[in-house]
Amino acid sequence: QVQLVESGGGLVQPGDSLRLSCVASGGAFWNYAMGWFRQSQGEAREFVAAINYGGAMTTYADSVKGRFTISRSNTKKTVYLQMNSLKPEDTGVYYCAGRYHSNLATEEHRYSYWGQGTQVTVSS
Repeated sequence: QVQLVESGGGLVQPGDSLRLSCVASGGAFWNYAMGWFRQSQGEAREFVAAINYGGAMTTYADSVKGRFTISRSNTKKTVYLQMNSLKPEDTGVYYCAGRYHSNLATEEHRYSYWGQGTQVTVSS
C-alpha cells in the first residue's frame, strides 16, 4: 500500500509554468502506474496524464497535450507533472493517483491510491 503527497501548486498567471510533485511512501513505487487528475469547482474530476510503472509510456488528455509532461523517478519515488503555457481553464485541484499495475490507465476507477490534492490557480 502506498501513500501519496502532492506539492507544487500555487497561483500563477496565464502563460506561466508550474511543476507538481507527488512523493510516494509505504510501497514499492516502481510497481505502480501513476496518474494525475484534476477537479475544477463544481465539476467532476477529470483525467490529465498517466505514466506506466517504468516510465516509458505516457498518455495525456487532449486539453493538455503538448503543454503538460508527466515523468517519474523511481529512485526518488516521485512522479512529476510539468505544466507549461498554463491557461485559466487549467485551474483546479490536482490529484496524484496510483494503481498497482504495470500499465497506465485513464479511468479514475482503476486507481486505488490518491493524494490529498494541490490547488493550481491560473489567473491574471
